Amino acid sequence: MAEFVFAYRMPRDYVPGDAGTSQAWKSWFEGIGQGLLDIGKPVIAASAVGSCEGDVRLGGFSLIEADDMEAALEIARGCPSISAGGGVEVGALMDLA
Repeated sequence: MAEFVFAYRMPRDYVPGDAGTSQAWKSWFEGIGQGLLDIGKPVIAASAVGSCEGDVRLGGFSLIEADDMEAALEIARGCPSISAGGGVEVGALMDLA
């Protein structure tokens, strides 16, 4: 199994923590099951340097285990950030061992 980082991109006006939003995230994470290696944490403030396109900001991250990139993308497609107007950047992690 490969490891992936999911970087959640949220609309700049997104406010985490309301009951509906929290339940959507909780349900999605539960659905990932054993493939969720590290739930990560939400980002409460963010800045950027260089080219960071669009009207979104970093919303948080998680570490996921999946068979391959397509499997990781399939998991990401269900992320609540998408229905909130954001997205998920999926990156395959290289083993340094």
